[in-house]
Amino acid sequence: MIAELITVVFLSIGVIFDTLGVIGLLRFPDVYTRMHATTKATTFGSIFTTLSVIVYAISSYLGTIDPQFITLGVHALIAALALAFTNAVGSHAIARAAHRSGILPAQAVVDRLKEAGL
Repeated sequence: MIAELITVVFLSIGVIFDTLGVIGLLRFPDVYTRMHATTKATTFGSIFTTLSVIVYAISSYLGTIDPQFITLGVHALIAALALAFTNAVGSHAIARAAHRSGILPAQAVVDRLKEAGL
């Protein structure tokens, strides 16, 4: 009973943050702010969604001795870790490529890379 409630709460938090990431993607003015919204919000949302899968797997495993639920939890944990690292690296690569392409932010900012000649 309590595990099901925790699963629903984690899943709800994940869906809310994923939705906020989509809204940020649609509403923000330039590639940098859109990327920030989608990377931060969807990473956080996906981690909570994955946590709900892990809680579900653990609660299901406690009632039975089925190794399928252990596999589900371990795969979900590996997916969450991979997602956290690849989102950060991917957003950095996109921002760097946008900067090198000459795409400027919508608002004036201090550009240390341009000052350094990079």
